[in-house]
Amino acid sequence: MTTREAGGSRTGVKGRVIKNTGNLYQVRDDDGNDLVCWAKGNLRLKDIRSTSPVVVGDRVRMDVNPDGTAFITGIEDRVNYIVRKASNLSKHAHILAANIDRALLCVTVRYPETTPVFIDRFLVTAEAYSVPAYLVFNKIDLYEEEDTEYMNALMHLYSVIGYPCVKTSVETGEGMDKIDEITAGYVTLLAGHSGVGKSSIINELKGKQVQKIGDISDYHQSWTTVGS
Repeated sequence: MTTREAGGSRTGVKGRVIKNTGNLYQVRDDDGNDLVCWAKGNLRLKDIRSTSPVVVGDRVRMDVNPDGTAFITGIEDRVNYIVRKASNLSKHAHILAANIDRALLCVTVRYPETTPVFIDRFLVTAEAYSVPAYLVFNKIDLYEEEDTEYMNALMHLYSVIGYPCVKTSVETGEGMDKIDEITAGYVTLLAGHSGVGKSSIINELKGKQVQKIGDISDYHQSWTTVGS
């Protein structure tokens, strides 16, 4: 419950983190207002040793001052999250995003190439943290016959083992209605190598009023959500 203190400050304001830039967080409160916040230095999550206590997708509590500055004071329990081990080989985990309904891996067989090893690594991570995963084979308008045959073989392989696959082209619009259907109303993670067309897909979906979608560059970098 939100309370108002003397001087106009509000405590216990709830919202979702939609962007993470260094030590600053953009949080959309439950009334639809976007606030730029700092995190309190003593924030910790039980049983999780993380490189960052707050990640995109987190449901948080905030104290909001009359001048518009705000501080994240608490993090609600996470339904799930996507994680990788910190690059310095420490015991701390690097949590990429939390409270995700669906994860989409954007795949291209050329321009650039996404290898099956990369795909498998992503799918294993999604399975480990109970996030339903989809494969989006993008830039199909650029492929030659050999590329298309290889793509179709990959799609068959992953479909057989239970991962829905979609062919897309932002240039022609093919498959975008299906992506809109998959993501509409869900908090969605969009991952993939740089250059596979994630930003173009997000821009297209924004025009179709998708609720929230996040973009991860190279699958292991920071990501941002784009609100409706």
